[in-house]
Amino acid sequence: MVETIVPYALIALSISIALCLIRALIGPTTSDRVVALDSFGLNLIGVICLIMIVQDTSAYVEVTLIIAILAFLGSVAIAKFLERGVVIDRDSH
Repeated sequence: MVETIVPYALIALSISIALCLIRALIGPTTSDRVVALDSFGLNLIGVICLIMIVQDTSAYVEVTLIIAILAFLGSVAIAKFLERGVVIDRDSH
């Protein structure tokens, strides 16, 4: 059962990744681009998890965790930049 479903899931996630990249490149607003890049990261994690299922291994768990952390930090940094104009505040008191 899993052997028949995983290829279809990989195809669906690949299409979703391609659509996210298109939206990130031509998105009319910055918010669209941020959401597309965040969705890209989640879809990439899904692809890696499906590859782990196919290979029957847990060797890529660390990779998925690193991608998740980087996607979260990137979203936070972009949100802060959009709100304040800078990512790191350098206040001189």
